[in-house]
Amino acid sequence: MKKMKKTWTIGTRGSKLALKQTEIVVRALASLYPGTEFPVKTIRTKGDTVWDRPLHLIGGKGLFVKEIEDELLKGSIDMAVHSVKDMPSELEDGLILGAVLKREDPRDAFISLAYNTLEAVHALSKIGTSSLRRKAQILRLNKEIEVVPLRGNVDTRIRKLRARSLDGIILAYAGVKRMGFTEHIREIISPDIMVPSAGQGAIGIEVRNEDEVMELLGPINDPVSAEEISIERELLGKIGGGCQVPLGIHGNISDRALTLYVSMGEENGRMYVHEKNTYPKEQADRAVQEALDKIKPFLNKS
Repeated sequence: MKKMKKTWTIGTRGSKLALKQTEIVVRALASLYPGTEFPVKTIRTKGDTVWDRPLHLIGGKGLFVKEIEDELLKGSIDMAVHSVKDMPSELEDGLILGAVLKREDPRDAFISLAYNTLEAVHALSKIGTSSLRRKAQILRLNKEIEVVPLRGNVDTRIRKLRARSLDGIILAYAGVKRMGFTEHIREIISPDIMVPSAGQGAIGIEVRNEDEVMELLGPINDPVSAEEISIERELLGKIGGGCQVPLGIHGNISDRALTLYVSMGEENGRMYVHEKNTYPKEQADRAVQEALDKIKPFLNKS
């Protein structure tokens, strides 16, 4: 790399998980570029200011990235670290997803003091989550479960499990693992039961579309994870969904095969599509189109 600059400022939210994920990025870059500095700038987003309402009622996708993207466009930061699942499917003009780190397990985790699995939860039990996607898939299993709105940091939500007498909560496994709370997990939920959110488990680095930063990030980009994310985000963009729609999309590439899981329905647990299909890896476009064809008839109903 020619005359690489020696300081790259990284923007991130100030939540514990966001800072932990940014630490992962800084460590990876620092190990590759000794003598180069990667200062971190924390940026408060709209999603960090409203805690009394579910995300889908205050704007959904983009709530945790807009202010950070503004700083990136202004040039006050050189890159932004995000949970890919928080990113809108369409980025601001001039910005791109410059790298995706090797993805952590994308599945959801079930934490409970009363049950060992989500499928074992009895009717009238209380399960905490503010995700429409999770709510719809919980009620798909059992419409008699009471789904209780629950937001906050990973540790906050785990504390609320007992404080609010909940029978269980559901969190992204990746976040629980990164924060060091895996001992609380009773079950890592199969995507056959609960399809994850598009991008779940992945740390993405958003940048201005410039050659120098792309060259810098090239060595920490994981090609398989990036390809899975690209497929999920392509379908998400074609559907036009986000936090306002109970939508799960997960692509898994293994042994030259692509398995695409899709779940879409209503908040009350009625499912329009909840399935998985496997294709040759080279037929990702076909996989996306066939999933879209199945979902299209129901888009106006969601």
